[in-house]
Formats: sequence, structure tokens, C-alpha cells
Amino acid sequence: MEHGRRGGRRGRIATVRFEVFWRVAVVQLVAVAVLSVILAIVFSHGFFEEWGWLVGPLAWLGCAWLTARVVGLDPAPTLWRALAAGVVSVLFVLVGLHWLGAAVAVGIFAYLCAREPGERAWT
Repeated sequence: MEHGRRGGRRGRIATVRFEVFWRVAVVQLVAVAVLSVILAIVFSHGFFEEWGWLVGPLAWLGCAWLTARVVGLDPAPTLWRALAAGVVSVLFVLVGLHWLGAAVAVGIFAYLCAREPGERAWT
């Protein structure tokens, strides 16, 4: 829906449902933290150096699925949003900032999940 320059929608950020944003962010953050602690107890550091490229993304998607169930979101689109946020996280991992990337990914994931249905990120 294109409007004129005054009072229109052009060039604005999509509407965010803040309650959904915070619920998704908190649930995902707690799920990732709890699973990380469990995995760190069960496996050695060497396991993550060898298999982290596989275990990390699978753990992230598993936590996103759990987040979708807890928050009441449709799991399929939620997993796609988690995948998009995870791609951004990979950039941080490549420069050695794994946990900062995870924190940024949680924020992006929460934003993507909290946008108004059917609205694009930028209109």
C-alpha cells in the first residue's frame, strides 16, 4: 500500500507486536542458554570444535521450534525466521564472536517473529 510522502507508510519499519517480541526473545534466550549448559556438561570442548558446525544450527532450530510452541506461533514460518537470524549469526562466528552472534540472532529472530502478519520488513 503506497501512500504519499506525508503521513504515509513509505520508508517506515514494519509494525512490531512488542509483547510477542519480548516473549520470543526471552523464551529463545532461555532455551539456548539451558541447552548450551546441558551440552557443555555432556560433551567435551573438542566435540564442539569438530561438530559445532552441525550441532549449533540444529540446536538453534530446536530451540526455535520450542519457542514457537511456547509462544503460540506457527512452527514452519518460525523456523524460517530462525534460519534467517541464524545466517546473520554465522557472520559473527566467522570472526570469533560466537556468543555475540547468538545474542544478535535472538534479537533478529524476535523481531522477525513479532512483525505484524503479512507486513514486509521495510515498506
